[in-house]
Amino acid sequence: MQLKTIQQFKYKNILSGCFATAFYFCFIRLTLFFLYAKISAMIEENVKKILKEIENGNSYGEKVTLVGATKMQTADNINKAISAGLNVCGENKVNEFCEKYNLLLPCEKHFIGNLQSNKIKYIIGRVDLYHSICKISLAEELNKKSKQNNVTSNILLEVNIGKEDSKSGFFIEEIEDAYQKVLAMKSLNVKGFMAMLPPVSDNEYLKTLCKQMRSLYQLEKNKNNNVEYLSMGMSGDYKLCIEQGSNMIRLGSVIFGKRDYQI
Repeated sequence: MQLKTIQQFKYKNILSGCFATAFYFCFIRLTLFFLYAKISAMIEENVKKILKEIENGNSYGEKVTLVGATKMQTADNINKAISAGLNVCGENKVNEFCEKYNLLLPCEKHFIGNLQSNKIKYIIGRVDLYHSICKISLAEELNKKSKQNNVTSNILLEVNIGKEDSKSGFFIEEIEDAYQKVLAMKSLNVKGFMAMLPPVSDNEYLKTLCKQMRSLYQLEKNKNNNVEYLSMGMSGDYKLCIEQGSNMIRLGSVIFGKRDYQI
């Protein structure tokens, strides 16, 4: 009788444990479901809000292209943004670009991060626009790989407009000479220029830098209709950049929320 009681007690404990485990996993699944739904709704709302903000173009009456900066974002999150109206996605890392390439809904795929010459081979012919061609040697290697693969690569030349040690790119005094050299590379198609403003709070200084970039863009566009884009403006400064003549902005956190770099 005592043995039977012990067995019944053990059986009840096992059942209790099973129910507790099942409840725990159901709770986790429901929590993740509601969290995903909340994130999806946020992304959709943010994309539509930004598209509404830029629908009238920049201060020169030009259309503003929104590039979603998708670094560290899942394919599901990116596809939610695409479904909401985002047409252009920009990756920073070659490995992320390759991993997500076949998982995304139809969209333009840009490369917006620092590009290493030895990694060009992994993405050649798959990138609609390279934003960060920051030195002649990189342009030469991209031109070489493009020719070998029988493709023409669309590029932007990166300008280090704030002359920051932490950033790549040509100085404004160097860009004309660099531009002419790259124009001679037959497998590259220069579509414009890219710049990142320094992280300072002096708006008048930032406006001066923006005006220098707009002057460069306008000068080269007047000589070459192939020049289309002035890519300038990120989540913290895109409104100022649009006011000063940018026609392409690269936004991450204002679409997807703040990144968690500890993941």
